[in-house]
Amino acid sequence: MKQFLATIIILSIFAISAKTQVVFEGSAESVITTSPTPSTGLEAVYVVNNANGMTMSYTGSSNVKWSRFSSSGAAYAEPIGTSRSIALENNDCGYIAEVNGKSHYFWVVNYSNHEFSVSEFTIDNDNSDCQRTAFHFAGNASPISFYSLNGRPETLDRNITLTYSTLEFDADANAYHQIEQSVSYSSINSLVSVDSPLCDTHFTLKGDRFLKEWKRDISVETPTIKASAISAETTAEQNERDIDNEQKVQGTSLGGSAPCEINFSAIVSDAASFYEWQLSSSPDFDPIDDRYNQTDFSYTFREQGNTYVRFFAANDDGRCEYYSSVYEISIGESDLRCPNAFSPKSTPGVNDEWKVSYKSIVSFDCHIFNRWGVEMCSFTDPSLGWDGKYKGKYVPAGTYYYVIKARGADGREYKLSGDINIINSKDNFHSGESTE
Repeated sequence: MKQFLATIIILSIFAISAKTQVVFEGSAESVITTSPTPSTGLEAVYVVNNANGMTMSYTGSSNVKWSRFSSSGAAYAEPIGTSRSIALENNDCGYIAEVNGKSHYFWVVNYSNHEFSVSEFTIDNDNSDCQRTAFHFAGNASPISFYSLNGRPETLDRNITLTYSTLEFDADANAYHQIEQSVSYSSINSLVSVDSPLCDTHFTLKGDRFLKEWKRDISVETPTIKASAISAETTAEQNERDIDNEQKVQGTSLGGSAPCEINFSAIVSDAASFYEWQLSSSPDFDPIDDRYNQTDFSYTFREQGNTYVRFFAANDDGRCEYYSSVYEISIGESDLRCPNAFSPKSTPGVNDEWKVSYKSIVSFDCHIFNRWGVEMCSFTDPSLGWDGKYKGKYVPAGTYYYVIKARGADGREYKLSGDINIINSKDNFHSGESTE
């Protein structure tokens, strides 16, 4: 049994490339290999758990000339022997293996000099706000450096991870749902910060990748933290009108011709306990003209000019606030024009109905009479018109009269009257009949 134990030697063999192969002996832990960028001049960076008592050999040749270099670079290397294997230094350093006149360069990190540890990991309230959550870290997670052939410092990624839950908006489901967020750090100083979570969560710090490889990684966890950060998804959708006699207003994404109804909607994250939609005639919302304490509401814009709308939310203590992007609703000035002739049923679908041409008309009253003062029709919606009928029958061709009172979104008052000439009407009354 003693002989068996004495002969236990665990070998870790890593092929760097077709050119170089290195064997480490004297450790129960695997040796972790990293391939650095070609610009370093190194063929590999090895991380050993503890260099004490370990040896390193170059395979494929018994005639190896060894040298060692520090952060100063390979130009300052010092010879250390010509034996097949050498003992590792306790300090991190670079090694040169010269075989058959060919030099191979690599760096060995003694992880025991850098071992990841955590003695404290707590929320740092003094450095946290509604956008970032900060943590105070005490322990060892400092950078692990190695050096290129010319002495340029490089850093190994420890891959220390911080995980926590937050919310993400799902556009397909039109709702927030919880996800796990993970942030990776190559090293940690005294302060760590992440985007503040949108839901209650705890934070877990775990590392590093070398301890994980050796199956003894460290994990620490904070108590559950109440969410204070706020986010929201907002929309503004206009109820479109397909009206042939309403003049279109070009160049406006929201608004146009009044009256204009727009539906506003907001979906908020967990911490929002107060919210409102704010309306103002000023782009800086000074003053705020109207407030609506709900996530969804509809508003009909009836006045010419620009109105600015945004969504506001706050958490229960008012410390964290959210403002949406600003929606600009532009209502154009009014216009009202009346045609003087039409030909009902003469050419179906073409000029067979008398209609005004309008935009931004918010109040409308129209009456149409024949020459004897008999009212043919009346309507209060400017999108409607007269089809040339009276009591279900087409009236004779001739002259009729309209009287209109209307008001525009810009406050303009319209008092219009004029002639309507019916031409080429079919199915007219027999000669001598009237519409008295």
